[in-house]
Amino acid sequence: MNIQQLQYIIALDRYKNFTKASESCFITQATMSTMIRRLEEELEVTIFDRKANPIITTDAGKEIISEAEKALVHIKKMALVAKEDNGDFEGNVRVGIIPTIANSLLPLILKPVMEQYPKLEIAITEITTGNVLEQLKGNQLDFGIISTPVDAKGYDSEVLYYEPLKVYGKIRSNKKYLMTSDLIRETHWLLEDGHCIRDQIMSYCSLQNKDNHLSNLKFQSHSFETLLNMVDSFGGLTIIPELYVQTLSEKQQSKILEFEKPYPVREISMISYRSDVKARLGKALAEKIRQLVSEVLKPDLTQAVVLTGQ
Repeated sequence: MNIQQLQYIIALDRYKNFTKASESCFITQATMSTMIRRLEEELEVTIFDRKANPIITTDAGKEIISEAEKALVHIKKMALVAKEDNGDFEGNVRVGIIPTIANSLLPLILKPVMEQYPKLEIAITEITTGNVLEQLKGNQLDFGIISTPVDAKGYDSEVLYYEPLKVYGKIRSNKKYLMTSDLIRETHWLLEDGHCIRDQIMSYCSLQNKDNHLSNLKFQSHSFETLLNMVDSFGGLTIIPELYVQTLSEKQQSKILEFEKPYPVREISMISYRSDVKARLGKALAEKIRQLVSEVLKPDLTQAVVLTGQ
């Protein structure tokens, strides 16, 4: 018994015709017929009723083919494990990432990751934390990149990096370092409901579900860019993560203010639901992301407080 024989009986079961099955395996009809006959003799069982037209798979044959399919899956997995052990990843990987991370992280990591793993097909979806959790559990995603911790059981997470939060705008007192109370007194602009960073900021700064102090305007945004534009137009403050700060123009960066120590940082992690699936790939990707981010982001965690509000 060999791998080719297993492939041949699966093909013949699918096409019910020696000519079509042999063509799909790129061999002659005679070779396929001989190899299948030898397998039947070795197992002492009839897998196919050749007298019928189209060919019929016997009951015993159906069970054997079912096991053959499982065997080929395991053989393919063994080959994949061997390649992964050498760092040669291939196939596809599905990643969900929340928008407030995607906008600054993806431009930093995608090109280096794709250059290191050219055989890996990466499908990225930009969605909310809730959808990441749901699609991981439904096997629609392999990994998620979100702000943690999250209140969800059954998920494994691996911290990628800690990202300080900065303030964009100008306050009346011209202070360089801000306390959370300064945000309460100033007009402040936040992302819309559904973004975890909004909940974290509101909890940390005790903003009590207030978006700004303009009496005739209620406004929520889904992008940092819009928040910055609103600050430029109306004044006030908004809070953005440091990786996003690094994408701003020199003029915009001149409007960045710091929190007093201990300053707030958010925890960014890669999560999965079935940690045994593509585990080696997950660890390799996580390590690559950590390496790339560490080159541009070096927070002093001894002077920081990790946000936990969700």
